[in-house]
Amino acid sequence: MSTSVVRERAVAGLPVRAVEVGGTTTSVVELGSGDPLVLLHGGIECGGVTWAPVVRGLATTHRVVVPDVPGLGESAPVENLDAGSLGRWLVRLMAVTGLDHPVLVVHSLVGSLAVRAVAAGVGPAVRQLVVCAVPAVGPYRMPVKLRYLAVRFAIRPTAANAERFDRFAFLDRDAVRARDPEWYDAWAAYTQERAGTPHVKRTMSKLIGSATRRIPDVELAALSAPTALLWGRDDRMVPLSVGETAARNQGWPLHVIDDSAHAPHLEQPERFIQALRDVMSPAG
Repeated sequence: MSTSVVRERAVAGLPVRAVEVGGTTTSVVELGSGDPLVLLHGGIECGGVTWAPVVRGLATTHRVVVPDVPGLGESAPVENLDAGSLGRWLVRLMAVTGLDHPVLVVHSLVGSLAVRAVAAGVGPAVRQLVVCAVPAVGPYRMPVKLRYLAVRFAIRPTAANAERFDRFAFLDRDAVRARDPEWYDAWAAYTQERAGTPHVKRTMSKLIGSATRRIPDVELAALSAPTALLWGRDDRMVPLSVGETAARNQGWPLHVIDDSAHAPHLEQPERFIQALRDVMSPAG
């Protein structure tokens, strides 16, 4: 199956356009109307298509914008993806797409950079920040098995290695696939294809090194936007204890999603949507 076909199936019929953001071509999914909501994917080669199972549900009440971060998905790479460059890119993205003080939902490794950027004032002005399974908000040490599986997949992005990784990332990989086998297989194939792309490999390698370093509590305390935490109860990649520490130290509300691990938006999409609605404060 060609890359264009698996990409199209992974996007699941959502409207996609390419925009220029500070000289970087960026792929963006946009759907719905209402209060703006930006979904920022984690460190995954396929980029924003990983949010596909929840976009339509959220778009019934919000204008949902899902970009591919530079160097991942279909977006062009930048010379260096760190908190500063990501923050500046996000500011420009908001301007290009006409977003004003959106709710920003961030996940996993890229979420670490985004939280650091917003806290430092180099990221966009947001109405609310929702932090999902982000390692840098608490004490974190990458599990040995995760490092092994990630390196193995990076060196040889085969279907077998992808499945090994997914079985660690998900609480029940087979149940996730059974929900929508056609979409899951396209998502997995597109992720595998992107993982073999040189600039994607470089981006992923840099993320693993930079996005797992803890953000000091004093920096997190500088966040002016209301912040909430979402976490899968059985996350093996970034354990719930990381979120519990952040909730305790910062006073942020923590919503735990049962029967899910590192990607509750894929494992329990309906519960994720409801949890996100529960933690989002009304605009005003």
